[in-house]
Amino acid sequence: MARSELIYGVHAVRALIERAPDAVLELWVLAGSHNPAHAPILAAASRHGIHPQPAPRASLDRLTGGGRHQGVVARCRPREEQPAVDLRALLERDLRQALFLVLDGVEDPHNLGACLRVADAAGVWAVIRPQHRGTGLTAAAAKVASGAAETVPLIAVNNLARALAEMKEAGVWLIGAAAEAEKTLYEVDLTGPVAWVMGAEGEGLRRLTREHCDVLARIPMAGTVESLNVSVSTGICLFETRRQRLQRGK
Repeated sequence: MARSELIYGVHAVRALIERAPDAVLELWVLAGSHNPAHAPILAAASRHGIHPQPAPRASLDRLTGGGRHQGVVARCRPREEQPAVDLRALLERDLRQALFLVLDGVEDPHNLGACLRVADAAGVWAVIRPQHRGTGLTAAAAKVASGAAETVPLIAVNNLARALAEMKEAGVWLIGAAAEAEKTLYEVDLTGPVAWVMGAEGEGLRRLTREHCDVLARIPMAGTVESLNVSVSTGICLFETRRQRLQRGK
């Protein structure tokens, strides 16, 4: 059998069918389901000539390893993360409202999926990650992303430092999120072309990544915890960026 992957969950499967129907090889739907959330999936499948197969819950549980499939599972061709050349193409655009997210080695697929989801909500142009460090776009990540894996480009680069240098040369302001930074994110001007650079869970930003950043910024913490989950931190940073831009008429 040709190499394939499984995508599951209502939002992830619907987005896959609507945006990449040719990639769908098989579609299973819970037998006897009356879930109204399945109706748009079945309608989209019908439009694209995809024939869903009824399957008992035990079969869906087995396919997904007990994942929260919500009664729908699709087998599809592997979705390739977009290469570094796509980043260069993005950097040739009008960058005045550019917003990027760089993930320096996020290991947990659930965190990657959550970051993609918040990136979509915040209007991020692309999420950039190192090819050989951290997790890629797994089924679990796509499920948590709730369709954002189909809308936000995830660009895997061979050399993250080189990619950061190219972004900086193009005029993108690189802001590293670091708990020990002197400035808070509320003291940084986020209205120009910006890339937020987020470190891995626990480890934070690597030294070389940190050195490429134009400025470091922290989220001011009022409680007793020392840090936030990377996807929570990402959401706070991205939406502070949106707030500043909306406030200044961007």
